[in-house]
Amino acid sequence: MNPKRWCTVGVELAVAVVVLSLVVGSLLGQPVLLSYVETGSMSPTLDPGDGFVAVPAQLAGPVEEGDVVTFRAEELHDGSLTTHRVVGETDRGFVTRGDANPFTDQDGEEPPVKRAQVVAVAWAPGGDVLVIPGVGAVVTGTQSALRAVQVRLSTLLGTRSLFGVQGLAYLLFGASVVWYLLAERGADDRRRERSRERESGVDARLFAAGFALLLVVGATAAMVAPAGTQTFGVVSAESDSPGLGVIERGGSESAAYSVRNGGVLPVVVYLDPASEGVAVDPATLSVPPRTTVNATLTLSAPPETGYYRRFLTEHRYLALLPRSQIAALYRLHPWAPVVAIDALLGVPFYLLGVVLLGTGRVRFRSRERSLPLSVRVRRLLRR
Repeated sequence: MNPKRWCTVGVELAVAVVVLSLVVGSLLGQPVLLSYVETGSMSPTLDPGDGFVAVPAQLAGPVEEGDVVTFRAEELHDGSLTTHRVVGETDRGFVTRGDANPFTDQDGEEPPVKRAQVVAVAWAPGGDVLVIPGVGAVVTGTQSALRAVQVRLSTLLGTRSLFGVQGLAYLLFGASVVWYLLAERGADDRRRERSRERESGVDARLFAAGFALLLVVGATAAMVAPAGTQTFGVVSAESDSPGLGVIERGGSESAAYSVRNGGVLPVVVYLDPASEGVAVDPATLSVPPRTTVNATLTLSAPPETGYYRRFLTEHRYLALLPRSQIAALYRLHPWAPVVAIDALLGVPFYLLGVVLLGTGRVRFRSRERSLPLSVRVRRLLRR
């Protein structure tokens, strides 16, 4: 591959990563890789429309004073995602403030920000946030264009809505991917026509790596998708009511917290209180396949009346390593067991594939491809 082709592929991959990050972030309801600010509360660090690299909170490590974080607010912006700087920390959580604001968020109605509310940390190499100008303009411009297309298509088809703006974006993104793959397939065909004398086929190691990657992605999804942070709303009231929703001020209530394993492999689950007023026993569960195991969740109400949120974070790992090793890796970082288990699955599977397939090239028969489609279909049906 010549340098020009390398540059082209690099630009295409960069664009694909950016678009994919925006799509995945929209699906998850939190920034993935890229985000941007809409207001001037973070000026002059981030002006309206400026983007930044958003490192997921699970990978960013401990949040420290001076970090710019994106968190799920309780009161600010009607409880939507907010990007502000951490300017202090108390026993109840982080104190945050926009760089352009004279007062902290907690001087208003926003409670201290819990660690579980932080969804991303702005990447700041050298201590300064890496600013990407124009990201907001691109996103809002794309949304406006999609909205105009949405309205036009709805008018033409006589319907009130068509997919929705977000659904239309996913449809166009999928169509773009299909178009790109077809274009690449056509380019590959032309390149093969120009180089028939070269050796044909696909490197067998690519097949092994592809199957190993599928296995790793499936294992990661099985560990990450069912896990996450659970939110419990608690009203601290003058008198108690049945259930966890209303608790007498200064008191506590307990209930069963069910952990379901619908897979075919046993899992180890860690239940980590992510705010004050939360206790769970036991904190570690071994859940066999197709089984539900209960822990006891206790929520406490503060002496002051009002509405409070409590957080419990669940981490889940396939029990393919000894429990002691999973515990040691978990203490190192909650994502460390995921990486170790993925490596335990992916590396041997890849090596086994290389042993079985070899290191040569997998070739496809061209004789059958030259046959008419009807003949190939009949042969396929007879198999």
